[in-house]
Amino acid sequence: MSDVPASPAPGAPSPSLVSTTLIIYGLYGLAAVIALAAHGFWPVAPLGGVVGIVAIIMAHVKRGDAAGTWLASHYRWLIRTFWFSVLWGVLGWIIFWVLLIILVGIVIAYAIWLATTIWVLYRLIRGYLLFKDSQPVPGM
Repeated sequence: MSDVPASPAPGAPSPSLVSTTLIIYGLYGLAAVIALAAHGFWPVAPLGGVVGIVAIIMAHVKRGDAAGTWLASHYRWLIRTFWFSVLWGVLGWIIFWVLLIILVGIVIAYAIWLATTIWVLYRLIRGYLLFKDSQPVPGM
């Protein structure tokens, strides 16, 4: 008998990578809940706080390890979720400051920030449901 642990099948992710992906989903979820607790209007984006930044760093570091597995689509999904939420958050701030003079900027910016938070939650829930079934994210 060999003392060498069995390696995963080709194309199958390692158990530690699966665990890391689950941690990233959890950190993203925590960041989104923190944003909602702040009335849905996080200063930059729902995932822009410290928890979200830790998660995106982890996602970028582990992305290469996921290449060739069903988790690769989840990493792309998570990374894109973060960066698009930042994009929409910044757009909300630009509209807020440009249109602040006529007061409509506040309403539009808050609507953008709230919609972004809801969109992030949708992506997290959809991605996690596929993840728990060991399915790739379609279209990624």
